[in-house]
Amino acid sequence: SGDLVFVDEDGFYFVVDRLKDVFKVHGKQVSPAEIEDLLLTHPAIEQAVVIGIPDEHAGHAPRAFIVLRDEESSETVQEVAQFVKERLSPHKHLKGGIRVVDDLPKSSSGKVLRRILQEQS
Repeated sequence: SGDLVFVDEDGFYFVVDRLKDVFKVHGKQVSPAEIEDLLLTHPAIEQAVVIGIPDEHAGHAPRAFIVLRDEESSETVQEVAQFVKERLSPHKHLKGGIRVVDDLPKSSSGKVLRRILQEQS
């Protein structure tokens, strides 16, 4: 199916992410959905998507594209980066950067078009 799934101790299955969206940083798997879920808990962020961009040392680096609720300030981007650093493992930090965008590219069904973001990176 292309889905990344885990089974808990009670035998329940949970879809975690799409395998094609998962990338590796220093050999460790990174699920964009985990970082996106965290970003969406930040009060300044309305929408978020994370992709892996090529990195010559790490293989890939996480990059976030975010839509803010209010106007951007350089402090907001720094605050979001720190927010992630305080809550996730180092290989999940946004070393690929944070890009503030007005909107995320979406298909007619409303799914984010990660391919377009990859091409823009």
